[in-house]
Amino acid sequence: MPMLGLSADVWIILQRVGIAYVLTALIGWNREQEGHSAGIRTFPIVGMASCGYILVLGMQPDTTNQSRVLQGLITGIGFIGGGAILKEGSSVTGTATAASIWNAGIIGASVAMGRFEVAIVLTFLNLFTLRALLPLKHLLDRRKDPQ
Repeated sequence: MPMLGLSADVWIILQRVGIAYVLTALIGWNREQEGHSAGIRTFPIVGMASCGYILVLGMQPDTTNQSRVLQGLITGIGFIGGGAILKEGSSVTGTATAASIWNAGIIGASVAMGRFEVAIVLTFLNLFTLRALLPLKHLLDRRKDPQ
């Protein structure tokens, strides 16, 4: 007997969307803490929406249709990420945030496809890159512009 009168499929959808939401919110939290334009609201929305687009195909989707949806997601999320990139003079900022938005999309899609290991690895590596490599980025930036 399903809990709260919801079918097993609804519970699977709730779990997957929830997992995508949490994984991408972790990245959004980082971006928010760093003061970037996209953060704690944008990332989980991208993650759960990407998950939802794949889940709309059903639990046993046709790979051709799944491929088409993934192609559309990649393009659409790239457009959203483009909005995070700012150019002022010769300086360009927001590229890591834009790339992270794009990654949030594939995290959501991975969860929807039941590829939790892919989603977790992508989340971990995204967070590692943003946090652990930040001091290296600052060092390299200082070497380029020794003012």
